[in-house]
Amino acid sequence: MEELREILEDIDPTIDYDTEDQLIDGKVYDSLKIVTLISEISDVFDIDISPKYLEPVNFNSMSAMWAMIQEILEDE
Repeated sequence: MEELREILEDIDPTIDYDTEDQLIDGKVYDSLKIVTLISEISDVFDIDISPKYLEPVNFNSMSAMWAMIQEILEDE
């Protein structure tokens, strides 16, 4: 999960990712940050994030993203 934390902190180091659970729904991340996030996760973890995963619930928190990444890795 440290790789994911590094990605998130590179995008916006002012956010407490251990407690924030509304990155998308709370509009903490704008569209540019979301696109950057998806691209970085895909590159770092060498995964394809299919459209079925492109839902706010999967990106609202670091733990939700980590669960999504693990699910994608298990399915590949």
